[in-house]
Amino acid sequence: MTVTPPTRDPESYVVGVDFGTLSGRAVVVRVRDGEELGSAVHEYPHGVIDRVLPTTGAQLPPDWALQHPEDWREVLRTAVPAAVVAAGIDPAAVVGIATDFTACTVLPVRGDGTPLAESGLGDRPHAWPKLWKHHAAQGQADRINHLAHQRAEKWISRYGGKISAEWQYAKALQVLEEDPAAYAATERWIEAADWIVWQLTGVETRNTCTAGYKGIHQDGHYPSEDYLGALHPGFADFARTRLEHPLSPLGSRAGSLTAGAAAWTGLPEGIAVAAGNVDAHVAAAAAQAVENGRLLAVMGTSTCHVVNGATLADVPGICGVVDGGIVEGAYGYEAGQSAVGDIFAWWLGQGVPAAYAAEAEAAGEDLHQLLTRKIADQPVGGHGLVALDWMNGNRSTLVDHHLSGVVVGLTLATRPEEIYRALLEATAFGTRTIVDALEQGGVPVHEFVVTGGLKKNALLMQIYADVLRRPVSLAVSAQGPALGSAIHAAVAAGAYPDVRTAASAMGRIDRAVYRPDPARADAYDALYAEYRLLHDHFGTGPDQQMHRLRAIRNHALTAHNSEV
Repeated sequence: MTVTPPTRDPESYVVGVDFGTLSGRAVVVRVRDGEELGSAVHEYPHGVIDRVLPTTGAQLPPDWALQHPEDWREVLRTAVPAAVVAAGIDPAAVVGIATDFTACTVLPVRGDGTPLAESGLGDRPHAWPKLWKHHAAQGQADRINHLAHQRAEKWISRYGGKISAEWQYAKALQVLEEDPAAYAATERWIEAADWIVWQLTGVETRNTCTAGYKGIHQDGHYPSEDYLGALHPGFADFARTRLEHPLSPLGSRAGSLTAGAAAWTGLPEGIAVAAGNVDAHVAAAAAQAVENGRLLAVMGTSTCHVVNGATLADVPGICGVVDGGIVEGAYGYEAGQSAVGDIFAWWLGQGVPAAYAAEAEAAGEDLHQLLTRKIADQPVGGHGLVALDWMNGNRSTLVDHHLSGVVVGLTLATRPEEIYRALLEATAFGTRTIVDALEQGGVPVHEFVVTGGLKKNALLMQIYADVLRRPVSLAVSAQGPALGSAIHAAVAAGAYPDVRTAASAMGRIDRAVYRPDPARADAYDALYAEYRLLHDHFGTGPDQQMHRLRAIRNHALTAHNSEV
């Protein structure tokens, strides 16, 4: 009797894994055409750690945001195998895997990659990974910026004139100054985007994207030891001892999947593992937004904006410009807003009465749908409101995370849905401020491309088209960063020669889904002028009321917590 051997799957596949703020998601993608065959999501059990430390129950200070590295490993153990099962493919046909991460999410580790939080120092808050939205290092960021301008450091202009409190140096300096023992135990200071690749390959790597945007790596160098030592004597060797490492280009092969990681994921040992990347930057490939002038907005809990330009320009208030930071052969510019979807969720949790929740349930809607329906037909400006979108500080263009939100124009007649619309509009005004800064700095923006969960809100997308006076295109994939990672995995596996080629074959976009209406755009110009008056008064004027209120709050909470 002759036994016919099983037929091997003639197709090849790649896996992209996107590590977000609250969950990680994996997608299985066909290399030939980018078809997404299966996906799975794993919610982080610990979520955002911003109240108490898991190991001790100790209260965390204001503006802290940590994460648990075990949550990230569980994404590999659960979401990846589940996505492969959902895809219905033979795992042996998977040729590569790539990952992306929120940034700057950074952690202190031992020389072998063991997180300090898991090395016997878990009772110390500074031993834990600091999530991107950890904003407690604003004081350190202010000093970093002041000294850089005082010394006329060349690199400061590449970051819009300000290094964010969210980035690597402010967070590391905070560890040194507030917990010297934890800093001394830190043998490597690493972006989670690179740490997860370490878990997959067994070797440390560093990618050009996070090094450039978050690690102040410009023209082949980190900031000098002389500069860092002037910030703090113990900080002088920070870059040399804790950051320095050869950088891997985006889309390159960082290593091969180890036997241990293969057991976690159910994927073949030895397949290609791509260099790490940032969620927003990797998503440009998925949305076919790698060509110059196509501004991609990854819109979720926050928004990150990335766009390629042909030339190097100094744009005030942006997060950074890096040669090849998004794709080889162009200067990649990054900006962002620290809260967008988080703002809308905050309002639904705080400002919507029980009667609205009951109405939504009766209609089979969620609260976003209900409020959108109630407000969709109101003329622009009909609510008489304008808001500042700074509930989580301002990432661009003010780069100040001690700023806070404002709503102006409230009356006893104001309805919850009107505040909701004003908050939608505020985020669009924040984006327009970024677009204006880019164009005034010499970086053209022709098209606005959206990926992320918020693209499904039609009212929000139309508001953006009207406020920006530009067409809004939508990435087709519901998992833009994960698909973008999969595209990079295909390049790392040798299926395509470069990211541009892979993106043209595997990316998907619906162009100009929303177009600006001239009459509404004119009306929004008037509201935007009011937004700019508030923006300049609270953000750049001499009255630092928001900073004073933040200081009062922090002092009160710290004193109270010390007494409890």
